[in-house]
Amino acid sequence: MKWHKKFTFAVKLVENMNDCIVIIPTYNEIENIESIIRSVLSQHKPFHVLIIDDNSPDHTADKVVLLQSEFEGRLFLEKRDKKSGLGTAYVHGFRWALQHKYDFIFEMDADFSHNPNDLEKLYTACHFGDADLAIGSRYVTGVNVVNWPLSRVLMSYFASVYVRMITGMKIHDATAGFVCYKRKVLEEINLDKIKFVGYAFQIEMKYRTYCKKFQITEVPIIFTDRTKGQSKMSNSIIVEAVFGVIALRLKRLFNTL
Repeated sequence: MKWHKKFTFAVKLVENMNDCIVIIPTYNEIENIESIIRSVLSQHKPFHVLIIDDNSPDHTADKVVLLQSEFEGRLFLEKRDKKSGLGTAYVHGFRWALQHKYDFIFEMDADFSHNPNDLEKLYTACHFGDADLAIGSRYVTGVNVVNWPLSRVLMSYFASVYVRMITGMKIHDATAGFVCYKRKVLEEINLDKIKFVGYAFQIEMKYRTYCKKFQITEVPIIFTDRTKGQSKMSNSIIVEAVFGVIALRLKRLFNTL
């Protein structure tokens, strides 16, 4: 009987280890925020969630505060003064996660374009597999995108082809924003040097991981476009990605990356 109680306690202890944090940047996501938080925190794996909110006018952060009492110790909020870009939000989250000793750090959108059920696939690739960076990939097994217009699919797909040509990375979905990093990757990347904010940020993180010779694995997912809220895509983000890739390649050639 005593052995059984000790075994049960040990199992519960392992299940509740806070080794995984899912970072979700938000700006005007009041329509999605409660649902995405509940969905992530209802997974079998006991993930934690860190919301990085850029002072959303629709009071997204206020909703998170209300939910924190329900999910005490698993839901965290960092509220910034103004909208400062996706890249800076994630870097803020990375620093927070490293400071709080998480071993697996995830990036995820708030709009359900990334399915919370796929979080465990990324975790498995890093924890049980060889991956140091696991990418939830839309293109590794074809084109797995739902509800995007053809023009957007083609732009995204050929952006990754372009990145492969310029950088030499063998990654099918270089702009993917659904990923899991092992702690050691973010510890070795100089986060102070991360400057890009949009798609280029996602490319830059993968390229710096690649240049450090970490193992990168693509895990096939189905990407579904948002049904609520507004997309944050803009022409400036696209331009940054196009020229940012060239800048990254030149920095590596001149050993200034």
